[in-house]
Amino acid sequence: MRRIYLDHNATTPLDPRVFKAMEPYLKETFGNPSSPHYYGRLAKQALEESREIVSGIIGAKPEEIIFTSGGTEADNLALRGIACQGGRNKGHIITSSVEHHAVIRTCNALEKDGFTVTYLPVDSEGRVDPDEIKKSIRKDTILISVMLANNETGVIEPVAEAGKIAQECEIPFHSDAVQAVGKLVVDVRELYTDMLSLSSHKIYGPKGVGVLFVKDGVRVFPILTGGHHERGLRAGTENVAAIVGFARALKIAVEEMDVYQTKLLTLRNKLESALLDKIDKVEIQSVKAERLPHTSSIGFASVEAESILLHLDLKGIAASSGSACTTGEPEPSHVLLAMGVSPELAQGSIRISLGRENTEEQINYTIDVLEDTIKQLRKISSQWQTVEKRAI
Repeated sequence: MRRIYLDHNATTPLDPRVFKAMEPYLKETFGNPSSPHYYGRLAKQALEESREIVSGIIGAKPEEIIFTSGGTEADNLALRGIACQGGRNKGHIITSSVEHHAVIRTCNALEKDGFTVTYLPVDSEGRVDPDEIKKSIRKDTILISVMLANNETGVIEPVAEAGKIAQECEIPFHSDAVQAVGKLVVDVRELYTDMLSLSSHKIYGPKGVGVLFVKDGVRVFPILTGGHHERGLRAGTENVAAIVGFARALKIAVEEMDVYQTKLLTLRNKLESALLDKIDKVEIQSVKAERLPHTSSIGFASVEAESILLHLDLKGIAASSGSACTTGEPEPSHVLLAMGVSPELAQGSIRISLGRENTEEQINYTIDVLEDTIKQLRKISSQWQTVEKRAI
């Protein structure tokens, strides 16, 4: 059976060039970068060279790059690291209602600890209004966090405007850029960020490694205790092989960005246009907003996403119903609900996220399979039968 992978926002395959860069650090150059001997020095050199590559790409200083186990840890370190300053009274945090759960659920946990959180609304396209950020700021506001690009819809948020507001009010500003880096030009200075989260496995790098950019002078409290690794902000021996892989993957992604983004935009537009033309009652989310060119959130009335995805999988197509971190949960996407999408349509929404290896032939096959799948599912859908009766 042919296999087509259309879930690149969940994870990506490891680029062979990345694996080649990592391989020596999985074998002969295996030292602990904190060790003073020859093996440790080689590992330390690779670690610092990778830090320089990552910092250079995002416009940071090498010492502002903190390596973590991934985007979730980076988000937690940013939020908890600001919130849990020694001796601080409980304060106020501002974030958006469409953030990744690594931010949303961390804010939920901080609320239980006595902090207050404002979850900013979004418009029907999924965008935060910077004026709402300004209106929400209080005397006790200690942090603002707004993602750069949404993992479900691909919508690009007005982060530079949000960051400028935060800077003017002297409030630390964090952005989750996990889905954006390697697909957009990301410059921490131009975005006015004090902290920025990145992850390797979204850009054809290895899983289990990420970055938190922490601007020089920003105080962040460590959430792991142990050694003095990563400027004392992230205890634990660094995963040198994965870090080398991350740096290589990021470099490749930036160098090849224009070519692949043009290709993926063409494929996504073909997919969306065909589905709207061939299938009734289809809704593409956020079409009026600036989006990542490879991401599409598609809602099908009167069918359930779980059934769609099962049928796709049986035909060799891998897609998702939203964030991979929430797959299997019965509730509709919090992102779509925040945008005003009806619960019924949200339950019938899938996410298709394209990657470098996808082809026009694969998209044509996916269009045909989706058209047939929706027809089959609607034949047995009582909701769809009601809709058809109303149309008569």
